[in-house]
Amino acid sequence: MHKELIPYAEAWSWQKDIVKKRKELIEREKDCSDTLIILQHHPVYTLGTRSSEAYLNFSMKNAPINVYRTERGGEVTYHGPGQLVIYPIINLRYHKMDLHWYLRALEEVVIRVLSSTFFIKASRIEGLTGVWVGDQKLAAIGIKVSQWIAYHGLALNVATDLTAFGQIVPCGIQDRQVGSIKGLLQEHVSPNQRGAENKYDIDDNQLIDITHKSLVQEFCKIFQVHLRHKPIPAGIAWERPEVLHSITEKGD
Repeated sequence: MHKELIPYAEAWSWQKDIVKKRKELIEREKDCSDTLIILQHHPVYTLGTRSSEAYLNFSMKNAPINVYRTERGGEVTYHGPGQLVIYPIINLRYHKMDLHWYLRALEEVVIRVLSSTFFIKASRIEGLTGVWVGDQKLAAIGIKVSQWIAYHGLALNVATDLTAFGQIVPCGIQDRQVGSIKGLLQEHVSPNQRGAENKYDIDDNQLIDITHKSLVQEFCKIFQVHLRHKPIPAGIAWERPEVLHSITEKGD
């Protein structure tokens, strides 16, 4: 669903429903495949369990867009069109029962995407979660783990309108900026290439497609899994039939 704009509440409900059903299977000594959901959201702000409202530059009573307080970790962030949100619903017992490892693995997926696909050198910053290019944060990560089943995930700014981040202190970090893949690519277009016709402008939809494909490939490599498409179960179906990525087996 990487081309779709999905209401945040819908995707949040899908995740909780999948986690609940998976826990029920585990209690019966059964289990199912891991799940990977990739989509975009309508504009929304989300806060983690212990997020401080001091990082909002507006009153909750007069919020410019919907605001949700969730069970994930981390401070406030923004989701909106042009941003790919990746929700892996993973049983860490089959991977590594280590939250630090899992966070670093998610970061590594984005770092490899930026390097292999866009020749952008990204990095981590000690003591902070996410992926950075210089002082610009391109990917935010916030997860929840219950009985070693992880959900929520990461958001990567691809062609995002970054102005909405001005209404918050993103992730509670006041001395750094937020960036996007499109913004960084445009920075590397020389002034002579920026004609009046803007023929060197990057097509947002194409950029989303390229990034999505690379994210799936790098995710499979990092987590050593194979993916297959699976119809959304009736209980969590959206307005029309779509597909989720289902992780069917671990690789060698």
